[in-house]
Amino acid sequence: MEALDLARWQFGITTVYHFIFVPLTIGMSLLVAILQTLAHRAKDVERRDAWTRLTKFFGALLIINFGIGIATGIVQEFQFGMNWSEYARYVGDVFGAPLALEGLAAFFLESVFLGLWIFGWDRLPARIHLACIWAVAIGTTLSAYFIIAANSFMQHPVGAMLNEQTGRAELDPSQGSLWAVLTNITTLAAFPHVIAGAWLVAAAFLTGVCAWHMVRHHNTAREKGLETPEGAAHDRQARVIFRPALRLGVVAMFVSGLILAVTGDLQAQIMFQQQPMKMASAEALCETETGAAFSVLTVGGPDAFAQDCSNVTHLIEIPYLTSFLATHTFDAELQGVDDLNAQYKEQFGDTVTDIHGQQHEADYRPNLFVTYWSFRLMIGLAAFSAILAFWALWITRGRGENARTSGSRLFAWFAVLSIPMPFFANSAGWVFTEMGRQPWVVVPNPDDPTVRLMTMQGVSAHPPWMVVTSLVVFTLLYGALAVVWFHLMRTHALRGIPLPRRDEETDELDTPALTFGY
Repeated sequence: MEALDLARWQFGITTVYHFIFVPLTIGMSLLVAILQTLAHRAKDVERRDAWTRLTKFFGALLIINFGIGIATGIVQEFQFGMNWSEYARYVGDVFGAPLALEGLAAFFLESVFLGLWIFGWDRLPARIHLACIWAVAIGTTLSAYFIIAANSFMQHPVGAMLNEQTGRAELDPSQGSLWAVLTNITTLAAFPHVIAGAWLVAAAFLTGVCAWHMVRHHNTAREKGLETPEGAAHDRQARVIFRPALRLGVVAMFVSGLILAVTGDLQAQIMFQQQPMKMASAEALCETETGAAFSVLTVGGPDAFAQDCSNVTHLIEIPYLTSFLATHTFDAELQGVDDLNAQYKEQFGDTVTDIHGQQHEADYRPNLFVTYWSFRLMIGLAAFSAILAFWALWITRGRGENARTSGSRLFAWFAVLSIPMPFFANSAGWVFTEMGRQPWVVVPNPDDPTVRLMTMQGVSAHPPWMVVTSLVVFTLLYGALAVVWFHLMRTHALRGIPLPRRDEETDELDTPALTFGY
């Protein structure tokens, strides 16, 4: 295997692994801020106590996730100098600006205020302490914006020009310079989509954990008897603590799902204009068609794992839908993969020179199998969250004294099963985004294609054994971190919120203080 393939595998493995933690941190910081706001505004003592306990419970999970996310995220930026030095040399003057803003502004904001929030319980005034967690939520969201701005430049370079003397891309003052990069139309479309995906991850996590504990406490309360102090305590946990939080998660899932649908439609239209090859590959649209159908199921022959379209067979299709998604008209003509490949060969050349000076036959088609199925996994896995949201809403229907909890173990297990599905959907979306733009690492802008770079031209000139070494080390290290992360998250999530304990002298139940997990 060549150094290029090994470097791509390494960046792909570390990036997908790191992105496990990113959406949960972004979404959970907002939900924890909402939980604490509800506690702060609650006038009823019992409700305030319940929301506070939920804040500390999910806050501890946020901290665990945040810490591992930092450890894995730092590696990403180092790889630009390790395995992708030619890419960094070519586009670093542009690409480095939003990354620097992410580190200097957003990361410091979220880190500093997270520390104040962790150690400020009962030390800071209530409003100041509440403002700290909102600052964390704003910081994580701002951090995402700068990262997406950097990535969007790779998808649609704007605000830059090619310096012919140095052969490097530089910020172009005539195009608005850095402001043009930060307000890239691709960034403005991708940002709400990514944030809504993060909210869906956190909402499904919140709902799944609360559903598990609600069912557990509901069943224990019935076993102990609602008339007993212990049974009544379990019933309170199910009814007063976990049921309201579960319904908050359902609301968050509905809101994020709606935003995902709207922004996904907008992104599709933009991508059909900016990267028609990516979208044609996502539909396995091999030939140019008018009124193109949407492929529900397509299979391929022996070359399905490569770029070859010759053996693709469409089994189930929805007529005209792809044209509608691309232009909101049913009769639009969309270019196919093979026609686009021929067009790009004529425009950019039918050969490409790598960093070693060797020439290769140019092929501008991405991997059809990965692009096609990652696009469908991104959409299809969201169905679990939709089912969970409607089921949870129905099973906890009612208000006041008629508010219901449930002892359905089937619902509890489905809720737990649904927790990782938005994680997988987010990862599949990024696999589609990055694999679909191959063989480009910087996709040429259709209006000004001078700033562009192919992936084989951006890799470092390392011997394969060096990349193999770092790949093995990172994979083993990340595997160990995954075990630690899963153990900590699972242990704390299963522990739940402490029950009221019985005072041996008075034989009364007393609610213990929730120890904040740091």
